[in-house]
Order: sequence, then structure tokens, then C-alpha cells
Amino acid sequence: MLHDSVPVYRRAQRAWVCSPFRVALLQAMQFQGIPLGKISGLAGVQAGYTQRPLPEMLADQELMWLIQVGLLRREVDGQGITDSYRLAPLGRQLLQDLEKGEIPEGIPASWIDHLQNLLTRWHLLP
Repeated sequence: MLHDSVPVYRRAQRAWVCSPFRVALLQAMQFQGIPLGKISGLAGVQAGYTQRPLPEMLADQELMWLIQVGLLRREVDGQGITDSYRLAPLGRQLLQDLEKGEIPEGIPASWIDHLQNLLTRWHLLP
């Protein structure tokens, strides 16, 4: 694990498991920024990034939460912040653990995971 504490990693892991996204999104983000338009709607399902079509606003909210827990970051170009997302170092660690099988893929989050994620989200709102 990186230099992050265990509670920080567990919170990020829980946020990922409760998210509507698939590992293919993290795998794509390790090499390049992925724009919101390719993640939301039918494009996200066709690319294997989401399980179901997400409205752009919902996809953006979910991605912003993954930024807050440290998994993702917004991509920046010469003119400022773009609408693309990339992996942060904690996201790279999570992806490695998913690919090694240390975190089981495809197991749905429990209701306790969803509740803890919701309470954490509510507590961390600005």
C-alpha cells in the first residue's frame, strides 16, 4: 500500500465498490484522461465503463466523489482543467489490488457499505 493510511484506503475502496463504474474505466484512466462524454450515457455502457447508462450530471457527481476520496483527479491541459478524469496515485493502488485479485471484482456492495459510503459522503460535503 502507498503512504496512505488504512482508513483512507478503505474509504476509497468502499467508494469504488459503491460506485456505478467498472474496472475497465480505471484501466483506461491509467493511460489517458477519459472525458465525461465517454463515461456517461450509452457511450459509457458500450465502452464497458458503467453497468447502466448514467445521465451526465449523475456520472459527474459520482466521479467528483471519487476525486474527493482520492481515487481520481481532473486532467489539466495548457488552458486549465478539462472535462477528463485520470487516476490519482491511490486509484493506481486500488487498480493494482483489483487486478491482483486482492479486492474481489463483481461482488456487489453490501447495504452496510452503501450506508457507510452515504454517511461519509454526507459528512465530507463542503
